[in-house]
Amino acid sequence: MSDAAQPTAAEVRAAAEAVKTALDRHLAAVERRSGEDDPAVYEAFNELAAAAEEYDELLYDRYDEVTPFEIPGTDDALPPYQGPEEANALSVLIRRDYTVVESQRLLAQAQRVADLDAGGRGSGGSADTVHSALGVLFGEFEPDEISSRHKEFGLEEGDSTLWVTAVDGPAEPGEWLDAPFDQADPHRVVCRFDVSVVFDDELDDEGLHGLDGLDADVDIDPDVAVPLDEIEIEIEVDADADAESDSDADPGPDPDSDVRGVGRAGR
Repeated sequence: MSDAAQPTAAEVRAAAEAVKTALDRHLAAVERRSGEDDPAVYEAFNELAAAAEEYDELLYDRYDEVTPFEIPGTDDALPPYQGPEEANALSVLIRRDYTVVESQRLLAQAQRVADLDAGGRGSGGSADTVHSALGVLFGEFEPDEISSRHKEFGLEEGDSTLWVTAVDGPAEPGEWLDAPFDQADPHRVVCRFDVSVVFDDELDDEGLHGLDGLDADVDIDPDVAVPLDEIEIEIEVDADADAESDSDADPGPDPDSDVRGVGRAGR
């Protein structure tokens, strides 16, 4: 950033004062809240987050310093629930993203389905483009089956989300088909479930902490030399145990044997 575009010290100080004011307002809203999803608390939270983010940016631009604040992404957060206390009618909204990574596989699978629908005569020529192939496959299989078999169809999964929303009453048949998603109201979301590789990466990063040394045998001191004759004896005992297990009717492991191992599950 050029010197001309840098914020002034007064602007940084004003932003810091705005954070203090937002903190006071947030605390006051929390102290007066009427319930778990009080809109006043939600509004004060957003104002505090915006003020802290503004201060953080100005502080960095002016002094090349940062704050310890971690501002959550409020754009994706749901507002407080404002639907009926007891939802008697529900609308379920689902979004699943895919990328076509193997178009030839997609076309081949769709053509196979089209031929079967044509009676196996090989004359169902409706899957000769990616668009038509997608229509054939999504018309033949349920969305859950597409999700579980996406690799077979040359697809790669992206993010997905499911929203359960409360509605005033059952819709008339065909009422919303012309604009199925126009009435989606975040204030009426009862619950939502999100799937993203971002969450997997966060879990993987957290799971790596503290794993060092898990595969070490705690009974072995690396600073103490082990006599070779003892190592040979252990090998001979293990070999005898293997020979006995081969002739035993029960192939299960000997409960008295000292066997250790560390494994890691992966997707």
